[in-house]
Amino acid sequence: MTTRSSTPASPPEISNNSRQPVRLPTRYEWLFNGFRRYVLRFVRKNFHAVRLSKAGAPIPTGDAPILIVLNHPGWWDPMICTVLSQCFPGREQFAAINAVAVKKYPFFTKMGFFGVDTQTLRGAAEFLRTATMILSAPRRVAWVTAQGRFSDVRVRPLELRSGVGHLAARLESGLVLPIALEYAFWNERTPEALVRVGPAIDVTEAPGRSAKDWTARIEAALTETLDALNAETMTRDPERFATLLDGKTGIGGPYDALRRVVAWARGRRFEAAHETPAAGAKS
Repeated sequence: MTTRSSTPASPPEISNNSRQPVRLPTRYEWLFNGFRRYVLRFVRKNFHAVRLSKAGAPIPTGDAPILIVLNHPGWWDPMICTVLSQCFPGREQFAAINAVAVKKYPFFTKMGFFGVDTQTLRGAAEFLRTATMILSAPRRVAWVTAQGRFSDVRVRPLELRSGVGHLAARLESGLVLPIALEYAFWNERTPEALVRVGPAIDVTEAPGRSAKDWTARIEAALTETLDALNAETMTRDPERFATLLDGKTGIGGPYDALRRVVAWARGRRFEAAHETPAAGAKS
């Protein structure tokens, strides 16, 4: 989720009141681009579509660094965020993931991901130092699933970890962007990945706001965004969304082969989807 040279220069270091210097996470553009191509194929195979709410807020433009705060509904979140990374072209993008996952899949550390130990104070401090450094420069993005655990999209309150509030309180400039995710089965065999972007929050709007107040402010914004997405999801109306990625339709195998033959025999065009696109539209 970034654009860096294939052979990045040695990253800058800051002490940030810590005994050990903080380094920008390593990021190889060629490696991430290959990973994203794989993810796009993988998501297409397993989802009917990735859809972005038309009623949501626009993706911010300009050079301000962006802290993206998401809910955490399931295993697919990093994959869907990788798809969404295409909505932020020309930016260096980094993502916080569980330190256990980093140990299991160390190649992530070459693609801008940085591990977070959510069980210790030291891990929390390292997260703050790393994320603060990432967001200290323009045209950078940091992705954070702030619930810190898988959580159903209907659970309230969201109970965001306080780290996002401490991070926002540290920033001298930039935007906090709430993004809500939900996965739902509509009318096809495979599910829909649904996304809604909330209004960006400028960190300079309230100088001196405490970390606790920032956490509450961000949680309220993400809750409002997720509530709106939940309501849109229940309509089962694809016309409310822009399609970011088309996925797989139909059942496949002998059944779809038979349907194709029947359609040909009747002089009709074969439609793999259970419903044609117009069938789900609002009248």
